[in-house]
Parts: sequence; C-alpha cells; structure tokens
Amino acid sequence: MEFPSKLVEDAVNEVSKLPGIGKKTALRLVLHLLKRDEEQTESLANALVAVRSRTQYCRKCHNLSDNELCGICASNRRDASIICVVEDTRDVLAIENTAQFKGLYHVLGGIISPVEGVGPSDLQIDSLLQRLQGEDAGEVREIILALSPTMEGDTTAFYLQKKLRPFKLKISTIARGVPIGGDLEYADEVTLGRSILSRIAYE
Repeated sequence: MEFPSKLVEDAVNEVSKLPGIGKKTALRLVLHLLKRDEEQTESLANALVAVRSRTQYCRKCHNLSDNELCGICASNRRDASIICVVEDTRDVLAIENTAQFKGLYHVLGGIISPVEGVGPSDLQIDSLLQRLQGEDAGEVREIILALSPTMEGDTTAFYLQKKLRPFKLKISTIARGVPIGGDLEYADEVTLGRSILSRIAYE
C-alpha cells in the first residue's frame, strides 16, 4: 500500500496493531481523524494517553479503576456477602449490563491454560484467598464462578473449588444451557445435556 505521507503511514501502522483492525480500516480511521477539528483529535490522543498512564487495578478485586478502590468495591450499596469470580474486566462489564447482580467481583486476570503457559500462580487466585482470610473474612457467604464454559474455564473452576473448599462457603456457577430464542436442533450435545441436567421447575 502506497502512502502519500510518511506521517500517515506511521499512523496507519500503529492503528493497525489494534485487534481486529487491518491496514485498510486503519487508513480510513486516520483519514477520518485528519478531517476532524484538531481539537477533537487532540482530545482523543489525550484520552488515550490518560487511560494508559492513569488507569490502575483495584487493590481489592483487580478490576480496572481510576482509584485505589474501584467504584463497585467502594460502594456501600453492594452485597458484600457474594463475590462473583470472573476472568477479566470485560466479564464484569457484561454482568453489570444485566443489572441483575448486586454483589462484589474478583477478577482473575485470565484462566488456567497449560497450552499458553498460564498456571494458577499467574492469576489472582492467592489474592482471592487472602480476601477471604482478611478483610472479607466471615462476611462472604457465597462465591459465584462465572467463567467461560470451555476446557480452560472448567479447569480453572475445578481448581478454585478445591482451593475454596476449606472456607465452608456456598460455591455456585452460572447456569449453562440453551439460549432464549435458540432452536434445540442447533444446540451442541454438551450444552443441551447440561440444560437437561440443570432443568428448573416450570412456573
């Protein structure tokens, strides 16, 4: 791809390093920025620099935060007796968007994956156990394991269940089954089987 300017080429190369963005999309974005007012482009650049330099991880749950404690951990409106364990911040956002969960979170920062060289020590598992032994001791009654229904997710959940067993807490996992609006004939055998085993009373 020939570029009319080295500056444009450099910008395209940097933007195309973002996930899901190829050279053509990157070029469209760069040309779009050039058409905008300089102040708008500077605002975008400043926001990106700020999010990279000032964003930190909550010391308690490891969610992304502007402060030492994230807004969820700092809120006195959340149910501190329930902790939902998730893989990363995207899962927190997804659950929060449902407006159905009012407890706290714990972000592992990944899942156990021997193929990728990720073991338990690479995740925020010890800090979860420390929460249950320290400031949250006696207050937490339930741990929800909200991990992806993959082999790695199930491996991580199994490992966590063993580690959490001594705390005598209720350990649950998110329901798995056929999605609303889905056809049974298109559901895979594992999903359909779990739906049958996890059936609920008809009301």
